[in-house]
Amino acid sequence: MVTASTTATASPAPAAGTVRAARRDDIPQILTLVRELAAYEREPDAVEGTAEGYAQVLFPADGGPTAYAHVAEVDGHVVGIAVWFLTFSTWEGRNGIHLEDLYVTEEHRGSGLGKALLRSLAEICVERGYRRLEWWVLRWNEPSIAFYDALGAEPMDGWVDYRLSGRPLEALAGRR
Repeated sequence: MVTASTTATASPAPAAGTVRAARRDDIPQILTLVRELAAYEREPDAVEGTAEGYAQVLFPADGGPTAYAHVAEVDGHVVGIAVWFLTFSTWEGRNGIHLEDLYVTEEHRGSGLGKALLRSLAEICVERGYRRLEWWVLRWNEPSIAFYDALGAEPMDGWVDYRLSGRPLEALAGRR
Protein backbone atom coordinates (compact mmCIF):
# COMPACT_ATOMS: atom_id res chain seq x y z
CA MET A 1 0.00 0.00 0.00
CA VAL A 2 1.27 3.45 -0.89
CA THR A 3 1.35 5.95 1.94
CA ALA A 4 -0.10 9.42 1.73
CA SER A 5 3.37 10.92 1.64
CA THR A 6 4.07 9.27 -1.72
CA THR A 7 0.92 10.60 -3.37
CA ALA A 8 0.90 13.72 -5.49
CA THR A 9 2.52 16.37 -3.34
CA ALA A 10 1.69 19.52 -5.24
CA SER A 11 -1.41 19.46 -7.40
CA PRO A 12 -2.18 22.53 -9.45
CA ALA A 13 -4.41 24.83 -7.43
CA PRO A 14 -5.58 28.38 -7.64
CA ALA A 15 -2.84 31.00 -7.40
CA ALA A 16 -3.89 31.66 -3.81
CA GLY A 17 -3.28 28.14 -2.55
CA THR A 18 -1.57 24.78 -2.76
CA VAL A 19 -2.91 21.25 -2.42
CA ARG A 20 -0.65 18.58 -0.97
CA ALA A 21 -0.66 15.33 0.95
CA ALA A 22 -1.15 15.93 4.66
CA ARG A 23 1.75 15.70 7.08
CA ARG A 24 1.66 14.64 10.70
CA ASP A 25 2.02 18.25 11.86
CA ASP A 26 -1.21 19.12 9.98
CA ILE A 27 -3.33 16.97 12.30
CA PRO A 28 -4.40 19.78 14.69
CA GLN A 29 -5.54 21.92 11.76
CA ILE A 30 -7.27 18.95 10.11
CA LEU A 31 -9.15 18.24 13.33
CA THR A 32 -10.16 21.91 13.61
CA LEU A 33 -11.61 21.76 10.09
CA VAL A 34 -13.40 18.49 10.88
CA ARG A 35 -15.06 20.26 13.80
CA GLU A 36 -16.02 23.18 11.54
CA LEU A 37 -17.50 20.71 9.07
CA ALA A 38 -19.51 19.05 11.83
CA ALA A 39 -20.93 22.44 12.82
CA TYR A 40 -21.75 23.17 9.15
CA GLU A 41 -23.51 19.81 8.91
CA ARG A 42 -25.56 20.66 12.03
CA GLU A 43 -23.78 18.13 14.25
CA PRO A 44 -21.39 20.34 16.27
CA ASP A 45 -21.05 17.88 19.15
CA ALA A 46 -20.62 14.73 17.05
CA VAL A 47 -16.84 14.79 16.60
CA GLU A 48 -15.15 12.25 18.87
CA GLY A 49 -11.86 12.01 16.95
CA THR A 50 -8.63 13.02 18.65
CA ALA A 51 -5.23 14.06 17.37
CA GLU A 52 -3.83 10.76 18.66
CA GLY A 53 -6.52 8.78 16.83
CA TYR A 54 -5.89 10.66 13.60
CA ALA A 55 -2.14 10.05 13.92
CA GLN A 56 -2.71 6.29 14.39
CA VAL A 57 -4.85 6.08 11.26
CA LEU A 58 -3.10 8.55 8.95
CA PHE A 59 0.51 8.03 10.08
CA PRO A 60 0.79 4.71 11.95
CA ALA A 61 4.09 3.74 13.54
CA ASP A 62 3.93 0.32 11.90
CA GLY A 63 2.04 -0.87 8.85
CA GLY A 64 0.35 1.29 6.30
CA PRO A 65 -2.26 3.96 6.91
CA THR A 66 -5.93 3.05 6.72
CA ALA A 67 -6.99 6.56 5.78
CA TYR A 68 -5.35 9.48 4.02
CA ALA A 69 -5.72 13.23 3.86
CA HIS A 70 -4.87 16.01 1.47
CA VAL A 71 -4.90 19.62 2.53
CA ALA A 72 -5.37 22.95 0.82
CA GLU A 73 -2.98 25.51 2.20
CA VAL A 74 -3.01 29.30 1.86
CA ASP A 75 -0.20 31.40 3.30
CA GLY A 76 0.98 28.50 5.46
CA HIS A 77 -2.48 27.78 6.92
CA VAL A 78 -4.57 24.69 6.19
CA VAL A 79 -7.91 25.98 4.90
CA GLY A 80 -9.30 22.83 3.28
CA ILE A 81 -9.20 19.06 3.66
CA ALA A 82 -10.03 15.92 1.76
CA VAL A 83 -10.01 12.87 4.04
CA TRP A 84 -10.31 9.57 2.18
CA PHE A 85 -9.73 5.82 2.20
CA LEU A 86 -9.46 3.00 -0.31
CA THR A 87 -12.46 0.96 -1.35
CA PHE A 88 -12.66 -2.22 -3.42
CA SER A 89 -15.14 -3.13 -6.15
CA THR A 90 -15.75 -6.86 -6.36
CA TRP A 91 -17.29 -6.43 -9.80
CA GLU A 92 -14.35 -4.49 -11.21
CA GLY A 93 -11.70 -6.21 -9.12
CA ARG A 94 -10.05 -2.87 -8.45
CA ASN A 95 -9.66 -0.29 -5.75
CA GLY A 96 -11.34 3.07 -5.68
CA ILE A 97 -11.37 6.04 -3.35
CA HIS A 98 -14.12 6.95 -0.93
CA LEU A 99 -13.97 10.61 0.01
CA GLU A 100 -15.07 10.70 3.63
CA ASP A 101 -14.98 14.47 4.00
CA LEU A 102 -14.27 17.46 1.79
CA TYR A 103 -14.26 20.82 3.50
CA VAL A 104 -12.99 24.29 2.67
CA THR A 105 -13.33 27.14 5.13
CA GLU A 106 -16.08 29.60 4.33
CA GLU A 107 -13.74 32.44 3.36
CA HIS A 108 -12.04 30.22 0.75
CA ARG A 109 -15.14 28.65 -0.80
CA GLY A 110 -15.44 29.50 -4.47
CA SER A 111 -11.66 29.96 -4.76
CA GLY A 112 -11.12 26.69 -6.61
CA LEU A 113 -9.51 24.92 -3.66
CA GLY A 114 -12.36 22.39 -3.29
CA LYS A 115 -12.01 21.46 -6.95
CA ALA A 116 -8.23 21.26 -6.56
CA LEU A 117 -8.62 18.87 -3.62
CA LEU A 118 -10.95 16.67 -5.67
CA ARG A 119 -8.55 16.90 -8.63
CA SER A 120 -5.74 15.56 -6.44
CA LEU A 121 -7.84 12.49 -5.64
CA ALA A 122 -8.88 12.07 -9.29
CA GLU A 123 -5.19 12.14 -10.22
CA ILE A 124 -4.48 9.34 -7.76
CA CYS A 125 -7.36 7.30 -9.19
CA VAL A 126 -6.14 7.71 -12.77
CA GLU A 127 -2.45 7.13 -11.95
CA ARG A 128 -3.17 3.94 -9.99
CA GLY A 129 -5.89 2.54 -12.22
CA TYR A 130 -8.65 3.03 -9.65
CA ARG A 131 -12.04 3.12 -11.32
CA ARG A 132 -14.09 5.15 -8.83
CA LEU A 133 -14.05 8.27 -6.72
CA GLU A 134 -17.14 8.21 -4.53
CA TRP A 135 -18.61 10.19 -1.66
CA TRP A 136 -21.86 11.00 0.13
CA VAL A 137 -23.52 14.36 0.47
CA LEU A 138 -26.40 15.38 2.69
CA ARG A 139 -29.59 15.91 0.72
CA TRP A 140 -30.10 19.41 2.14
CA ASN A 141 -26.58 20.56 1.20
CA GLU A 142 -27.61 22.23 -2.04
CA PRO A 143 -24.42 24.29 -2.55
CA SER A 144 -22.30 21.12 -2.43
CA ILE A 145 -24.71 19.22 -4.66
CA ALA A 146 -24.55 22.01 -7.25
CA PHE A 147 -20.73 21.95 -7.04
CA TYR A 148 -20.60 18.18 -7.57
CA ASP A 149 -23.15 18.31 -10.39
CA ALA A 150 -21.04 20.96 -12.15
CA LEU A 151 -18.07 18.56 -12.05
CA GLY A 152 -20.11 15.87 -13.82
CA ALA A 153 -20.53 13.67 -10.74
CA GLU A 154 -23.60 11.46 -10.77
CA PRO A 155 -25.88 10.90 -7.77
CA MET A 156 -26.35 7.22 -6.97
CA ASP A 157 -30.09 7.37 -6.38
CA GLY A 158 -30.55 3.63 -6.88
CA TRP A 159 -28.70 2.80 -3.66
CA VAL A 160 -29.75 3.09 -0.03
CA ASP A 161 -26.94 3.76 2.44
CA TYR A 162 -26.98 1.74 5.64
CA ARG A 163 -25.04 2.16 8.84
CA LEU A 164 -24.68 -0.17 11.79
CA SER A 165 -23.23 1.43 14.91
CA GLY A 166 -23.57 1.59 18.68
CA ARG A 167 -25.76 -1.03 20.36
CA PRO A 168 -26.96 -2.71 17.14
CA LEU A 169 -23.34 -3.13 16.02
CA GLU A 170 -22.37 -4.59 19.36
CA ALA A 171 -25.41 -6.89 19.32
CA LEU A 172 -24.56 -8.23 15.88
CA ALA A 173 -21.00 -8.83 17.06
CA GLY A 174 -22.45 -10.88 19.95
CA ARG A 175 -21.35 -8.36 22.59
CA ARG A 176 -24.79 -7.51 23.95
